[in-house]
Amino acid sequence: MKQLLAGAAIALMGLTTTAFAEGAENYPERPVMMMVSYGAGGATDFQARIVTMTAGNEDALGMPIAILNKPGAGGRVGWNWLATQADADGYTLGAYNVPHFIAQSIKGGVEYSTDSFEPIANWGADPAVFVVGADSDFNSMQDVVAFAKENPGKLTFSGAGLFVGHHIAALQLEKAADVKMAYIPNNKGGAGAMKAVIAGEVMGGINNLSDAFRAEQAGNVKILGVFDLERNEFLPDVPTLKEQGYDIDNASVNFRGIMVPKGTPEDVIEKLAATVPAMFENGKVAGKMKAGGSPMKIMTRDEVKQMWADRAATLKELLAGL
Repeated sequence: MKQLLAGAAIALMGLTTTAFAEGAENYPERPVMMMVSYGAGGATDFQARIVTMTAGNEDALGMPIAILNKPGAGGRVGWNWLATQADADGYTLGAYNVPHFIAQSIKGGVEYSTDSFEPIANWGADPAVFVVGADSDFNSMQDVVAFAKENPGKLTFSGAGLFVGHHIAALQLEKAADVKMAYIPNNKGGAGAMKAVIAGEVMGGINNLSDAFRAEQAGNVKILGVFDLERNEFLPDVPTLKEQGYDIDNASVNFRGIMVPKGTPEDVIEKLAATVPAMFENGKVAGKMKAGGSPMKIMTRDEVKQMWADRAATLKELLAGL
């Protein structure tokens, strides 16, 4: 009897191993879902839909990627779900935003860290910019800082949440300019933060270049400065904060890409890591991203691992004591 049971167990193990290997080889066999931690219409959602548009092609994954929006708390709701509830089977991907999820994990109160996920590839690097309404009296960062110095804590400006790239930029600006301003996180993310500026609910805002670019093209805002080390090709006439005399680096630049929950099968990760960067390089993807004012920065899995580590070190120092 024992021999019979042992034989059956061995046979079952063989069948399971074979089925898994065949499943991994044929992955994906059905459509894939990608969770975006921000609402529809914001920069991450807008770009995620573009960079995954060719996923169903035969030279890509061969199956479409559907976007699932789980907004809330500056991304915390979605990333908590991805880390603790999502299936680690390769059919649930997640869009990451750095420095957002790294800074949030450093400050605590969340159930994720860089150890909760496996990076696949990076598609973009979107700097933060300071924006004001089209009819604002502010025409330069010097105007903004002068008002803030004369009116401590009274200059209201919006952003997508706490300890996201916008908030990091805000903290850097306050420190570099030696001013106190009123940062107001918007519970509807970057799209909501931009609407608050356009509607005059706040005096200014820090937002993604890609969102701001489209709003400026529509005549709704003025862009006064870029939080990066160099001017951006989409805004060649807008100076960086450093050019305008403020010692601010690129720690707030919003890197966006795709990751999966820890525990996803290694061979699935390898297939995604080999396929996804090529999807990002597709000419149609690049054209639509450029038309939307969305800077691309394609990075491989190994490059993203290093970027995550570098950003974590920078953010731990920046956020210390806050």
